[in-house]
Amino acid sequence: MIMSDLSRAGKTAEIIKKYGFSFQKRFGQNFLIDEHVLNKITEAALIGEKDGVIEIGPGIGTMTQRLCEQAAKVVSIEIDRELMPVLSETLSEYDNVKIVNADVMKTDLEELIKEDFGGMTVRVVANLPYYITTPIVMALLEQQLPIESITIMVQKEVAERMQAMPGTKDYGALSLAVQYYADTYIAANVPPNCFMPRPKVGSCVIRLTVRRSRPVEVKDEKHMFMLIRAAFNQRRKTLANAIANHPGSGHTRDEVIEALKKLGLSETIRGEAMDLGQFAELSNILT
Repeated sequence: MIMSDLSRAGKTAEIIKKYGFSFQKRFGQNFLIDEHVLNKITEAALIGEKDGVIEIGPGIGTMTQRLCEQAAKVVSIEIDRELMPVLSETLSEYDNVKIVNADVMKTDLEELIKEDFGGMTVRVVANLPYYITTPIVMALLEQQLPIESITIMVQKEVAERMQAMPGTKDYGALSLAVQYYADTYIAANVPPNCFMPRPKVGSCVIRLTVRRSRPVEVKDEKHMFMLIRAAFNQRRKTLANAIANHPGSGHTRDEVIEALKKLGLSETIRGEAMDLGQFAELSNILT
């Protein structure tokens, strides 16, 4: 089958040579060449035969082929124009795939879902360039799109930060933001030799299952996330000092200390010791 052929490094190299393709550093391109990892991704994504899939960054179509065989329809968004003729060949056997040459950050995904996936459960699957992982993930979550889950390949340390708990070294603003919108599950660790070219760091497959309801009640989401950013922009400062020093926070140190007292928390507490519920309560008091 084309699918298993494509997942071999030799076949990938052959296709790259055939089309005179050169890896673009600006796009952070690393093509997945390990079949076992492909299995891990598609298993973690929990794709059903009636589901629709948005794939971000199909590369030469290695994972796209697997997705096409499992889902009702796949829409793959690829930013690199040079990969269009490659994808036309590698996906020629599939009639349930649509390739979009676009920047996902500039694509109206809500409209795309309406046009291409009417009535389907929609899942996102992606092998993301490391330099733009966080902006893409947060854009997908913050838009509150009608999607079931996001299964992505990311840098290992980013995956660990996404699911980190209070008091750990990886815990921070990203942990809180992701966990506000989704449940996290790390499905697999992926070594560098599973890619072409080999990245310098390890990767992880992580599934973010979008929450149907928020885990905390907060009056003003933007205000809460401002407090969170303030807390972790100056991790070594106490929370009260960090918020008071944050540009545009509008809160004095004394106001924050008074709010912390109402919550039964120490005035010297740091942001890394507070969970999402405590940040929500703090925000509600200060709002």
